[in-house]
Amino acid sequence: MSVGHSPYNQELEIGERGGPAQPLISARGLLKHFPVKSSGFFGPKKVVRAVDGVDFDILKGETLGVVGESGCGKSTTARLLMNLIVRDQGDILFDGETVGGTLPLAQYRRQVQMVFQDSYASLNPRLTIEESIAFAPQVHGVPAAKAIARAHDLLHRVGLEPGRFAGRYPHELSGGQRQRVNIARALALEPRLIILDEAVSALDKSVEAQVLNLLLDLKRDFGLTYLFISHDLNVVRFMCDRVMVMYLGKVAEIGSRQAIFENTRHPYSSALLASMPKMDPSERTMEPPLTGDPPNPIDPPSGCRFHTRCGFAEDVCSQTLPPLAKVSEEQSTACLMSISGSGHSRAPVAMEA
Repeated sequence: MSVGHSPYNQELEIGERGGPAQPLISARGLLKHFPVKSSGFFGPKKVVRAVDGVDFDILKGETLGVVGESGCGKSTTARLLMNLIVRDQGDILFDGETVGGTLPLAQYRRQVQMVFQDSYASLNPRLTIEESIAFAPQVHGVPAAKAIARAHDLLHRVGLEPGRFAGRYPHELSGGQRQRVNIARALALEPRLIILDEAVSALDKSVEAQVLNLLLDLKRDFGLTYLFISHDLNVVRFMCDRVMVMYLGKVAEIGSRQAIFENTRHPYSSALLASMPKMDPSERTMEPPLTGDPPNPIDPPSGCRFHTRCGFAEDVCSQTLPPLAKVSEEQSTACLMSISGSGHSRAPVAMEA
């Protein structure tokens, strides 16, 4: 069942505006700085550079994974896309239209929904499960009876029998069941993009596998596009078509799943992959792939932000901020070693005109 032909999508139907080759959502120059208290009344104003100029596209029908250490800006980027926090700079285009401009926020939020990590805190403890799922459609003008019927249908789609679960409250469900409810609630407005922010990280492995398979089935049945944020690289490898690696508020590398996992071009991505647990004892990692903590986001290093922890760093790395440059048809990286003529000893030789 595709989104455009859903039997209960008539009240909210919004057709595609762009062609199939156009990205579903594009972020350009996303920037968000959070102010922090200064040392004194007349002290300089300081900010946490949570997201510091991020560009990326999410293609229609794909799953884009976002990975990186805690504090790198993954969740802030997701909240900027949802307009849960106001961006300082940058533009978001949804199917070719500017969010908040030619595309009103009310219409945008019908098409973009989010599933959070904490399944219990995401639900109102005073509402039954069916009331939680039916709430958003009713806000958008769907009659109560139709909204409740939709909630029951979605409960069935996520593997929860409506007769058993519709009248229960969140505290009566397990963590995995609550997350299925959150997924059903996200589907209630028939969105085209769902942002999954660590949606399975709080679940045990057996339940996690069931929810991941459910997400893949729903993506196929409803024609969804996912932004999938996770710390677990094995889950990202299983779920995602493309992967974006973030470090200290910036994109370090972005590319297809195969390019990132088999031919990464950024030292930070290599360190993340080396930290993945191995089942084979002969492949056991004996030395830490990365040492030290990420620098302070209030005062990030000059030049490449990773140069303070990089084993390939040279003087030029502390002076030049590497752009996110295309290194192949399906991969872009922000590393001077991959940019010809950058001044790094390992950079490709610039071709003469």
